[in-house]
Amino acid sequence: MKKIWWWIWRIFLALFVFMLLYQAWVAAHVWWWIDHNPASSSFMDDRLEVLQDKNPDAELRHQWVPYKRISGNLKRALIASEDAKFVDHEGFDWEGIQKAYEKNLKKGKLVAGGSTISQQLAKNLFLSSGRTPWRKGEEVIITVMLEHMMEKERIFEIYLNVIEWGNGVFGAEAAARYYFHSSAAQLSPFQAAKLAAMVPNPRYYDKHREARGLLRKTDIILARMDDVEIP
Repeated sequence: MKKIWWWIWRIFLALFVFMLLYQAWVAAHVWWWIDHNPASSSFMDDRLEVLQDKNPDAELRHQWVPYKRISGNLKRALIASEDAKFVDHEGFDWEGIQKAYEKNLKKGKLVAGGSTISQQLAKNLFLSSGRTPWRKGEEVIITVMLEHMMEKERIFEIYLNVIEWGNGVFGAEAAARYYFHSSAAQLSPFQAAKLAAMVPNPRYYDKHREARGLLRKTDIILARMDDVEIP
């Protein structure tokens, strides 16, 4: 019996050390990205692998652009759509989480999420698209790191450059050119609102660009854009 407990203790200690090392690895990346741009993200790598399973020559559409070269229309549209309290909260919108929980409870299924822009960035940068028991906890830890180590503008800049906007389309510049043959700097209010409306289900809306739900949500975002604050 003592030998069994000894092995259990050794395994527990090894897992604990591994977790500490992983958190240190994540923290080092967050610190580096304070003033260096990430070339890719975990989610981008996952999507590229899926695309290359079908076509070995497949590449992602992605081009990094600085924060100042992204339209204020898109910034306002995304905050209006995804995280209205982004500039004020410290990574988590507790009221939004409560509302999402109540909505999901009422519907009896997952129909709404309460993730902030910071939480979405944490998932995109570091976590796989698969669902695991520890994934949400790790998302919380990474979100806290991002919020304490980076300015809001930097978090938003990275988010704008790495989120998915279609099948193999990532970041504001690639999305603007793919859908509107424009640069991210020149997006109109309507174009920006439509891109923001696509974020929750970008691959579906890539194929269904005139879907009624997409156009309805675009109009809602347009009406809200002037009321939001951007970093």
